[in-house]
Amino acid sequence: MADTASETLKRTPLFDLHVELGGKVVPFAGYEMPVQFEGVKAEHLWTREKAGLFDVSHMGPCFLFLKEGLGQPGAHEKISALIERLVPSNIAGLKPGQGRLTVLLNQDGGILDDLIITRMPDPSLEGMLYIVVNGAVKTEDWALIERELGGEAMLQRADDRMLVALQGPEAEAVLAPHFPEAADLSFMRCAYVQRGSEKFMITRSGYTGEDGFELLLPNNEVGLGIVKDLLADERVKPIGLGARDSLRLEAGLCLYGHDMDPSRDPVEAELQWVIQKVRRERADFPGADRILKAISEGPAQKRVGIQPLERAPASEGTEIHIDGQKVGIVTSGGFGPSVDKPIAMGYIRADLTAPGTKIDLMIRGKARPAEVCALPFVTQNYKR
Repeated sequence: MADTASETLKRTPLFDLHVELGGKVVPFAGYEMPVQFEGVKAEHLWTREKAGLFDVSHMGPCFLFLKEGLGQPGAHEKISALIERLVPSNIAGLKPGQGRLTVLLNQDGGILDDLIITRMPDPSLEGMLYIVVNGAVKTEDWALIERELGGEAMLQRADDRMLVALQGPEAEAVLAPHFPEAADLSFMRCAYVQRGSEKFMITRSGYTGEDGFELLLPNNEVGLGIVKDLLADERVKPIGLGARDSLRLEAGLCLYGHDMDPSRDPVEAELQWVIQKVRRERADFPGADRILKAISEGPAQKRVGIQPLERAPASEGTEIHIDGQKVGIVTSGGFGPSVDKPIAMGYIRADLTAPGTKIDLMIRGKARPAEVCALPFVTQNYKR
């Protein structure tokens, strides 16, 4: 949670609507955000079964584009070469309208943030990337990008707009009447829609493990009207940050600042899949020596799923012990409404990561039985 004593909290364009809908508002990432409306468990299960609408306007959507040559042949290769100085993924290989999860790295290969980079689908916008970074570190991310790439590229912030996520098995059916383009998208693909003077970004992505979309909408009556129209659908309910966290935990998805931070590299975090073969071969990304060594020799620790064997949940910071010795730590934990039991993720010594390995969780000074398990806890239902 944000430190309200040292900063003035911001409000997203949908703040008044949250209050109107009865949302319980709390400080988060520098904003006043709804943690729940009806209740975390009910909202969580509704999203798994129907469709939930999340306000994620606190995040860091932005556009990075060439200062010269936008829309010209070779423009995508040029902008990709720039951003690939900071991330280990193959951005040059993205097809028009395709997005990719990647990580922003420091010079030691530690994770500064996770982000999604998408190639714009419109040929006239070749040389432009749509990027969404995490809200808690967006200012630092943008400063790094501008410092490193500002001579050749421009960064345009879009966090003054509405960014909402429609998630759940009914998401496509709900959204298609408003944006027919959505039905044609597969996972991690986007559509750029222009209606008159208004522009919309629609990406088939999300943070719940369910099918769904993220919509970048104008901060005006048009955007607000779309949000209200979606909420008027009987299959849709507003969902708060509480269920967003339990949904992503069940889906085995990392939360930056908890399951990833600058002390962890992508291999420890079980995210080595974001580093495609061509980038491993070129070894031209920050911290390549450390990361490639971890890939070839194995890291000292790895991120794993953790299944408590009693009903007591293990929260972040809980020590993991075997035979009285500390061997790891929990980085995310709570109750999984879909699986109806406590669940957790954390880091453990690499030789102890086999599913079924018996461990102890030190909860309130007492050893509680648990075991290592595979991630995710629920099946991910993305539309491939």
